[in-house]
Amino acid sequence: MLYHLFDYLDANFDIPGTGLFGYISFRSAAAIILALLLSTVFGKRIINFLRRKQVGESVRDLGLEGQIEKAGTPTMGGLIIIFSTLIPVLLFAQLSNIYIILLIITTLWMGAIGFLDDYIKTLKKNKDGLKGRFKVIGQVGLGIIVGATMFFHPDVTVRNKVSTSSNIEQIEVVVSDQVSYRKEEKSTQTNIPFIKDNELDYSDLITWIDPSLKKYAWLIFIPIVIFIVTAVSNGANLTDGIDGLAAGSSVIIVVTLGVFAWISGNYIFSNYLNVMNIPRIGEATIFIAAFAGGLIGFLWYNTYPAQVFMGDTGSLTIGGIIAVLAIATRKELLIPILCGIFLIENLSVVMQVSYFKYTKKKYGEGKRIFLMSPLHHHYQKKGLHESKIVVRFWIVGILLAILAIITLKIR
Repeated sequence: MLYHLFDYLDANFDIPGTGLFGYISFRSAAAIILALLLSTVFGKRIINFLRRKQVGESVRDLGLEGQIEKAGTPTMGGLIIIFSTLIPVLLFAQLSNIYIILLIITTLWMGAIGFLDDYIKTLKKNKDGLKGRFKVIGQVGLGIIVGATMFFHPDVTVRNKVSTSSNIEQIEVVVSDQVSYRKEEKSTQTNIPFIKDNELDYSDLITWIDPSLKKYAWLIFIPIVIFIVTAVSNGANLTDGIDGLAAGSSVIIVVTLGVFAWISGNYIFSNYLNVMNIPRIGEATIFIAAFAGGLIGFLWYNTYPAQVFMGDTGSLTIGGIIAVLAIATRKELLIPILCGIFLIENLSVVMQVSYFKYTKKKYGEGKRIFLMSPLHHHYQKKGLHESKIVVRFWIVGILLAILAIITLKIR
């Protein structure tokens, strides 16, 4: 809102200082500062409100140190993250930008699914919460919205550089700062890490049959988006098991995606690093800054010993936003690296359950790979304090983020 107001004032009255709102860097800085203030100042009030409403976590005794003491801790703290993200975005972002619209829809959509699950668990006293199939339906629904928008919306485009061997006279180009790009075009291209010519076009998965099938590439693209949204949101949900782990790991991932968004939306840096130029994606940096600020502010209350838990309201929202950001920046194939913490948490559960069922069927007695899953509980069972586990997971997350960033040059 403020962006559109100051843009109008700058264009029509040339008031000194109003032009600052035209810079993504300025608006991103303002967004993260405001999000931090909102989450830390109003976070306490939200926690007190949740405590008065007796929205407390019910805890099963799994034999983990310090677990029983957490019973009754307010949950639904994801409301703090959502609230402190959306207000700066509404104030500082260009609300007509398709990526901002998608991210706002994602936040509200996944937040609503998570809120409903937490509501059933805490206020309706049904420990099972929202049935799994309804969660999956919600995730699939969001995947369809995101996939269809990315495929069909005219503002979701890319610009590829004109190669030196191309006949520039026969190609419409945009020249900026001595960088020549083809004009914007619809594309289902994405980036493949560690590969020199690192563009993969999803339409190739169907056009090898017949080039005329390119218009039906959405049959391939949308299911891929659905899978990514579902996998990452569930990964974030499983990671939310000990104080500060999900929020801290997510900050690292989100900031890295902010780097990708800023570079991909900038002519000069996308040319220098030889990555795909994505018009209008730079605006997502404002959302990312606000989201990171909200997560950091939430950590103020969520670090050990936690005063509030994010619940599914927060974890499903975090996973959905990260998935959509990765897809929008065409970096979804980096998710196994960048979201390595989410991945290993997911895999530990799959491996544990699969191996237990296999050994029970074969030997009549189920055996386990880990002392307990997800993986962070395995280390708790080994006697490590949860704060030590969290910090070590953060360190691994930082290393993975650095590896993801240097894939821009390692090919």
